[in-house]
Amino acid sequence: MSDVILVSTRKGLFTVARNGGGWEIADVAFLGDNVTLAMTDPRDGRRYAALDHGHFGVKLHAALPGGAYTEIATPTYPEKPEGHEELDMWGRPLPWSTVRIWALAPGGADEPGTLWCGTLPGGLFKSTDHGASWSLVRSLWDHPLRQKWMGGGADLPGLHSICVDPRNSRHVSIAVSTGGVWATEDGGDTWTLRGEGMRAEYAPPEQAHEPLGQDVHCLVQCRGAPERMWVQHHNGIFVSSDGGRRFAEIEKAGPSTFGFAVAVHPKEPDTAWFVPEIKDEKRIPCDGRLVVTRTRDGGRSFDVLTEGLPQKHAYDVVYRHALALDDTGERLAFGSTTGGLWVSEDQGDRWTCISHTLPPVYAVRFG
Repeated sequence: MSDVILVSTRKGLFTVARNGGGWEIADVAFLGDNVTLAMTDPRDGRRYAALDHGHFGVKLHAALPGGAYTEIATPTYPEKPEGHEELDMWGRPLPWSTVRIWALAPGGADEPGTLWCGTLPGGLFKSTDHGASWSLVRSLWDHPLRQKWMGGGADLPGLHSICVDPRNSRHVSIAVSTGGVWATEDGGDTWTLRGEGMRAEYAPPEQAHEPLGQDVHCLVQCRGAPERMWVQHHNGIFVSSDGGRRFAEIEKAGPSTFGFAVAVHPKEPDTAWFVPEIKDEKRIPCDGRLVVTRTRDGGRSFDVLTEGLPQKHAYDVVYRHALALDDTGERLAFGSTTGGLWVSEDQGDRWTCISHTLPPVYAVRFG
């Protein structure tokens, strides 16, 4: 089990450690700075932290086990060709620049040093030297359908989910808002749009099942059964048993099927967790009750988990990267926009509040 949790917040990166029978905040890095995402590479223990300095841009830092963070290369877009213009869904020029680092994932066990990075406005980058340098995956960026990605709450299209198949590191799946689920089976040389069966209720009826128009909030893959993928979608929960080619909709899942985060058990593909909310204009927990939902049977039924979570006047929003599961599938943690952080030692049956006074939480990861 992992005894460390990295909590990325609006005002710093907090390290939460298990001390005896409980958890406590053990350290903080980048205090006062906007840390959008952090990750520990399980292959070598290196840690990576993405920062958004606003006017001064996006930065990426890394630390060896037990060492201090140092700045490394930031994924950088190439120069836009002269005379080339792209417009976003609002008719504004689409930037060829790194607006936000929205996903970080280690490569396969057979490729030490390889990292994948997803960004706004929709670029996928790859590094083969622990982040010392990055290359834009041009096969995806130059794909003719990429310019039809529309974006979601962040307006710009964002590549937020990266799943590397543990059986074959050349098989990588990604998700884009709003741009659907994509996959490569040749290490990124070519890409295929997947996601048949997903439904976008916000689209005209004739376009509702178009894979390109799906607003995927988060995509996860079961390590022990990689063909099983779960999606928290803008208007529902979907599950795939064939590597994301086709999805089935889960229509009933506790108080709501809307949310941002999803986690899947590393060995039990039918077990997954979600944090439901009221969709669109509200975006708060249903009835002011903060709950986590869990299925153990592939979505046929759900447990609504409440013990230790606030059940009155709770308005916590849990972002797509703010729900985490450790590598045993026993410990979970999640953080909220109101600065709450909760941990469970028993797959969500009981929760302990570690803090309710942190800055807004963007991401939570074990490691």
